[in-house]
Amino acid sequence: MKRHKVPVRFTGQHFTIDPLLIRDAIRLADIKKEELVLDIGAGLGFLTVHLLKHSENVIAVENDPYLVAKLRSKFRDQSQHLTIVGADFRTYTIPPKSFKVVANIPYGITTDILKKLLFTHLETFAGGCLVMQLEPAQKLTRGNRFNPYTAFYHTFFELELIYEVPPISFLPPPTVKSALVRLKKKACADVSIDAKQKYLDFLGFMLQSPTAPARTVLKKLFQKRQIRALSQQYRLNPDGPIYDLSPSQLSGCFREMLRVVPPPFHPKEKL
Repeated sequence: MKRHKVPVRFTGQHFTIDPLLIRDAIRLADIKKEELVLDIGAGLGFLTVHLLKHSENVIAVENDPYLVAKLRSKFRDQSQHLTIVGADFRTYTIPPKSFKVVANIPYGITTDILKKLLFTHLETFAGGCLVMQLEPAQKLTRGNRFNPYTAFYHTFFELELIYEVPPISFLPPPTVKSALVRLKKKACADVSIDAKQKYLDFLGFMLQSPTAPARTVLKKLFQKRQIRALSQQYRLNPDGPIYDLSPSQLSGCFREMLRVVPPPFHPKEKL
């Protein structure tokens, strides 16, 4: 009986071996033949082999040298459509073009992967599907309003938890629950992509004391009459906690800040 190498545990890597999960992830990502698709944490290529049936331009990123060698041997006849990269995804330079991701990501670096995709490469990341740990998937899709990055992600993407994934879908089975998450880029976001850093700075400023009343936070930027106008226009409760504002309400306040607040007084949190 052939034995598979056990994944590197410090990254939280577990191989996806469930064909139904793989099929659903690829279908929901709506991949076109010409689209560039990244498989992050490709492992032994269980997902990669199916991606090659849908895209003519796949990049498999894997950090484990042993697994990289296995991938290159397994796909030695697929070099025309597959690029195998031996690197930590956090330091990998993504090609400067539109791309999607379908991947069972290493759970231990989930936060870094999300930031790289949904913030750093916001301009070119077109969406896709991720298999990830259930708890962060729930926080991501429900909108953890204490987290500026989560509010940012919801401004530019539709984030949906499709279903929970049982441990038997992986090799080896993880000790934590997992989920399939779809990330779909909004056709028309409330904030210009060019203003992404300024918007993140604004969110960091707004949520630095998330339980503070919205009025207390807003008055650091706006005049009383402006706060009243914001409350009416975006139906926000100025006496409720600032974390209770939705991403659309926060982005509305941001746009109003750009309109009425002089640039020297704009927040500069630099998250």
